[in-house]
Amino acid sequence: MHLDPYIVLGSAVVGILVGLTGAGGGALMTPMLILLFGVKPSTAISSDLVAAVFMRPVGAVVHMTKKTVNLALVGWMCLGSVPMALVGSYILHLMAKSAKMDQKNIEIALGVALLVGAAAMVLRAIMDRRSGQTRSGKVREITLRPALSVAIGMVGGLIVGITSVGSGSLMIVMLLFVYPMLGAKQLVGTDLAQAVPLTLAAALGAVIFGHIEFPVTLSIIIGSVPAVFIGSMVSSRISDRLLRPVITFVIFASGLKYVGVATTTLGWILVATLAAAAVVWVVRGRLGAPAALVEAGVGDDGAEGVIEVPTGERVGS
Repeated sequence: MHLDPYIVLGSAVVGILVGLTGAGGGALMTPMLILLFGVKPSTAISSDLVAAVFMRPVGAVVHMTKKTVNLALVGWMCLGSVPMALVGSYILHLMAKSAKMDQKNIEIALGVALLVGAAAMVLRAIMDRRSGQTRSGKVREITLRPALSVAIGMVGGLIVGITSVGSGSLMIVMLLFVYPMLGAKQLVGTDLAQAVPLTLAAALGAVIFGHIEFPVTLSIIIGSVPAVFIGSMVSSRISDRLLRPVITFVIFASGLKYVGVATTTLGWILVATLAAAAVVWVVRGRLGAPAALVEAGVGDDGAEGVIEVPTGERVGS
């Protein structure tokens, strides 16, 4: 048995994203193992699931100490996700043996779902900005919707069992629309907590059906566990304004990879997306600067406590 330092390093990067956003674990880890390190797809999925059993609890504990987890909601979701994760693991077992079942088609469908989810998050953010609505609900203030919560768990659990993806990327999008007033920290914390029993069930199925490579799994654990802790500490303190774009970006990148975008092309798309976002941020900042200065009581000359009024008179604040 030997550890792969490159898998350790790659897992650390993914671990930070998981702790920071609750998304990107399987959606980034599995493609990394397959495309960069040549790991067999069924082995990559199963090894990732087993590693997640050690990775997810770290982030969940951090968020529980920060009181950003709704345990009742976690319970309803797990009611649907745990049994369906076992079903998904069995389907993966059949797919590894049968040429009739094409795993690639499932990955493409999942990628489309992730891209739709990312687009929906962008659209919702635009609508919220125009309406002036904020999403600052606390975990204890939301009204639970048991049937929909169980349904989210069932869909996510099945997909996690088959592809190792969904415990974060898809389920956090579904949570966003079923509980739209929850803040990003609460979404991430609740999602990380529900992923613990979900990934445990999926990993149990993976162990039973025997697709594990322990050197790969151990390399993932060593790289990802401390990184998840760091990411979770940041996400439990960071503002929604910064966290939501990061979540959206990770889901967008995951979706592109799963629909089959080549690695080099994906890199250029992501660079272009970041550049465009930076331009929008700069333009919006410049357009909003005068109003912000007047609101803060800063004149054109930069002097605090003086407001420029239309008549040209200067009035002390």
